[in-house]
Amino acid sequence: MTAPKATPDRAAADRGAPDEAAFLREAMLAEADAVRRAADRAAGEDAGRWSQAAGMVERCTGHVMVSGMGKSGLIGQKIAATLSSLGVPSHFTHPSEAMHGDLGRVRPGDVALLLSYSGGTEEVVNLAAILRTDGIARIGISCNHQTHLARLCDAHLAIGDVVEACPMNLAPTASTTAMLAMGDALALAVSRRRNFQADDFRRRHPGGALGAGLRGVTEVLRFRVGENLSTVREGVSVADALRTTGDGRRAGALLVVDDAGRLVGIFTDGDLRRRMNELGASLLARPVRDVMTARPTALPADALVRDAVQLVRERRLDEIPVVGHDGQPIGLIDVQDLVSMKVIDLGA
Repeated sequence: MTAPKATPDRAAADRGAPDEAAFLREAMLAEADAVRRAADRAAGEDAGRWSQAAGMVERCTGHVMVSGMGKSGLIGQKIAATLSSLGVPSHFTHPSEAMHGDLGRVRPGDVALLLSYSGGTEEVVNLAAILRTDGIARIGISCNHQTHLARLCDAHLAIGDVVEACPMNLAPTASTTAMLAMGDALALAVSRRRNFQADDFRRRHPGGALGAGLRGVTEVLRFRVGENLSTVREGVSVADALRTTGDGRRAGALLVVDDAGRLVGIFTDGDLRRRMNELGASLLARPVRDVMTARPTALPADALVRDAVQLVRERRLDEIPVVGHDGQPIGLIDVQDLVSMKVIDLGA
């Protein structure tokens, strides 16, 4: 019987996974090398140029208009989104559309960030020339400081010579990755200069896991002391402590306090089951201090939801007390509250 002719997919499989794994590694390392070279230049010979560019964006009283063609344009859209999320109003404008009316978006006080790896992309170069005539501040990113784009800009950042990850050195890969990293770095440098804080980020990014993680824990407390969460003194019996929980929806733990009302322990449903297996019915007569977890991990009132998530992941806690500056408990974060907020996945 004649052997079947190998299809391209079959032929690739016959070459073996190790060859492909090595290829994938080399492709990613090529992109990483382009970023490293750009980073070395930013911290070395081009440090002054980076400082100039960051200063221009920091002082911008309008918007940062980002523009680029093709793959550079796609990178530009991400850079504009990063700038906006970090407190620098920004939008992307296609260079061709700019020539057909979108230049009306540009106002005095704006800064243009123009992207072209070759530095000779006709649409981007023409846009830079028009913006220069109009007196709009311009920052360029291209391969080197001798490009046409570089000469038309007030500040210029060089990516450097790049060997693309594409075997034929054709498809923009390493160059666009380096361009993206440079845009992100510029945005982060400006946010650092402007002292952009977590609360600022939260106001601009209230949705999703990022926004939820920046909420204060006191905002999301479902169980609050004095409302639907009781505290018990450390000397009371387990039986009396359990009676304080009532018959309605309750927390999965008791918060134990000393005579001054400060948190000294926690007694969870899990503790109750384990102790009952050990001690049987005699558990109910024991004082809570004998069976509680003393000095439990707690969060301060000014902690963020992401701090609670970190504790759950690192210490596998199901209930986390929240205390005020005086050590008195305010409430209790339950792991299921974090699950319902979609900031943690217990199955992950």
